[in-house]
Amino acid sequence: MKEVYVGLDVHRKKTVYVMQATGGEVVAEGTVPTHREGIQEIVVRHQLDPGTKVCLECGAQAGMVCDALEEVEMVPVVVDATEVRRKARRRGQKTDRRDAFEICDGLRRGIWASVVYMPPPPIRKLRRILSRRRHFVRLGSQQVNAAKFLLRMEGVLTEEEISLTSDPAWSTFVARPEVEALRGHLELHSKTWSLASEHVAVLQKELLLALKPFADVMGWLTSMPAVGLITAASFIAVVGDPKRFADSNHLVSYLGLAPSMYDTGERERHGHITKAGPPYMRGLLCEIAQHTARPTHPLNPYFVRIAAKSGYKKAAIAIAQRLARIMYRMWLNREPFDSSKLNVEKDGKVRTKVYHWKIKQPAQALAAAS
Repeated sequence: MKEVYVGLDVHRKKTVYVMQATGGEVVAEGTVPTHREGIQEIVVRHQLDPGTKVCLECGAQAGMVCDALEEVEMVPVVVDATEVRRKARRRGQKTDRRDAFEICDGLRRGIWASVVYMPPPPIRKLRRILSRRRHFVRLGSQQVNAAKFLLRMEGVLTEEEISLTSDPAWSTFVARPEVEALRGHLELHSKTWSLASEHVAVLQKELLLALKPFADVMGWLTSMPAVGLITAASFIAVVGDPKRFADSNHLVSYLGLAPSMYDTGERERHGHITKAGPPYMRGLLCEIAQHTARPTHPLNPYFVRIAAKSGYKKAAIAIAQRLARIMYRMWLNREPFDSSKLNVEKDGKVRTKVYHWKIKQPAQALAAAS
């Protein structure tokens, strides 16, 4: 069969497809069920050659569709759904067939700029496990907050610090005579919290098994102070392959930690970070960045200097950017954390507090480099 381009408009129950030849004429179109056999039926029905490009929008079922296409030697291309709607020629006339045609025609003309990275199955499995773990951790936190909200509503134990981080703590708390009027509702929250904790424990074991193929990478990333299992696993799941980024600047931009910019004519303005990309990874990096406020952390001299000049929050963001760059370079170079590359050295002098690290003086830095 001559070279063709295929566009898919994937929905929950059905998938509409359109095929175009190199000249742009539509050579085939139709509808198939949205499952592996249905997607592969397109290839069998039209006898597509191996290596044929098949374009689709990103979405919940994009991973399954890509796997089905790769099994029959097709080349899936996933594009940003927002870009497809923005470049549509008839925005007010949306149909599934027209969407499939727009996707196919954009692939043929090579106009799609936002090609989405589709990670391999091990990375997608890791993302799924971490996503479910975050869900149940959030559910447990909601029960603690809901219980404390009930107490505030009734004016009970409002000045007491209450820690509900274990089953015995919940049992002791629910049995207190001061909460007798709320005991029934508090027991509901206690049971939900306990069930969510059990699910988190199950997912933790599943996560350890899913991380076995990435044992070396985990060893390199967790060698950095304050970087633990969840942060390293999340970084692996988000990045997938460090070689897909040209440099660390692209990674920082992908994580949404790069400052926004407005430059037109003689005006140039830098604003807040863009907050693009996965928010949970930014949160983890910013949480680790706040650990660098401790004097025992090797990045503490940089945090102190930026905080003194621009404030605590900007220092946390700047260090989060630096952490992302360091972790990216460690993974790319396949090496553990090395504090000697940070231009810091051990200090230990006692002032008003003990500073364990300090930035090298220019002469010492030049001597160390030579």
